[in-house]
Amino acid sequence: MTEAITGRPVMRYREGVEELVDSLVVEEPLEIRLDGTSLAVVMRSPGNDTDLALGFALTEGIIDRPGDVSAVTELGEGRLNIELAEGVSVDPSLFQRNFYSTSSCGVCGKASIDAIRVAGALPPAGPVVDRAVLLSLPEKLLELQDAFSSTGGLHAAAAFDATGEVLAVREDIGRHNATDKLIGHLAGRDWPLPSLGLLVSGRVSFEITQKAAVAGISLVCGISAASSLAVDLAEELGMTVVGFLRKGGFTLYAGSERLGVAEG
Repeated sequence: MTEAITGRPVMRYREGVEELVDSLVVEEPLEIRLDGTSLAVVMRSPGNDTDLALGFALTEGIIDRPGDVSAVTELGEGRLNIELAEGVSVDPSLFQRNFYSTSSCGVCGKASIDAIRVAGALPPAGPVVDRAVLLSLPEKLLELQDAFSSTGGLHAAAAFDATGEVLAVREDIGRHNATDKLIGHLAGRDWPLPSLGLLVSGRVSFEITQKAAVAGISLVCGISAASSLAVDLAEELGMTVVGFLRKGGFTLYAGSERLGVAEG
């Protein structure tokens, strides 16, 4: 992730004044094309861009499986092209964003809530995770956030199994980009995904929950709060959503059956 970090001269005011070069997270546009047609411009942190494009195509419902893509090629100057496999046909106009997606906005330009309820199979029954396992995850994630430790300006998304083993972590200035990078990485190795949980370093929004659902991840955890629409979607699809996951505890919003936590 070194390409996602840059240096800038700053004046740091604490007990005194210190002049130094600080580490900042890089934010740059990436244009994603489908067979040459522009789909979206996302503001992201450079790195793992091909994973981002594949994860974006999967979680937006543009493709059904990684095998629908023959290659993701770099065109230079912040552009990637998703090449569809032979025999796969997609109308790009059905998925084009009305305007670019900022680092904090994953569904900007979508016409309606119905348009972002991406069709897909219901999430699986597992994993079932013990309370102690959940409570161990935030510290594990923080230890693996290399770029965050240098800049303090990156979100992270991590995949974990029922034992609490963190299988992969991806960082980005946007939570939804980090999630797409993670899902794209995992999908390139194994599809459908095995029984996994998702931990994000910030809040659990509707889009994070939707992306997890499309990828077949039924347990979504966040360090911060969940939104009302994220909880509504989780209840609709039978998912588990956990928020405020900190050392001292957590808040369960939906899906207690996956936690072994007694209701009430």
